[in-house]
Amino acid sequence: MMSTKKLAAVFALAASPAFADGHASTQGDAAAGEEQFNRQCVACHVVANADGEVLAGRNAKVGPNLYGIAGRVIGSVEDFRYGKDIVEVGENGGVWTEEAFVGYVQDPTGWLRETLDNRRARGKMAYQVRDEGQSYDLFAYLASVE
Repeated sequence: MMSTKKLAAVFALAASPAFADGHASTQGDAAAGEEQFNRQCVACHVVANADGEVLAGRNAKVGPNLYGIAGRVIGSVEDFRYGKDIVEVGENGGVWTEEAFVGYVQDPTGWLRETLDNRRARGKMAYQVRDEGQSYDLFAYLASVE
């Protein structure tokens, strides 16, 4: 298992980038990310605010609501049934940063195995975003949705 110190350092570094207005600092292009979301993510995910207003997607519930993902504790959307491994990442202090998001969406199981230092960890998300640039764009878009 990854040492507690190492894990804490990883999450402390990963949690740091943010703009003063509360938006996450991103490398991606939000407009391109919106296009990617509408092509790749809407089948499983929705972006709906606290009032239930759907801001993106078609109210799919296969994956968790992605509203407010930037800076949110990993595996913490209320009433969503996550796999135990992604919940463990959140319980260990993991938050959705750009770096964590990009790593996860490109290889959910591989990212969980590396993050938890557990070769048996498994992700429930089967889809993988193959293009790293698109992963950054998706995060930029999701971080911009209010």
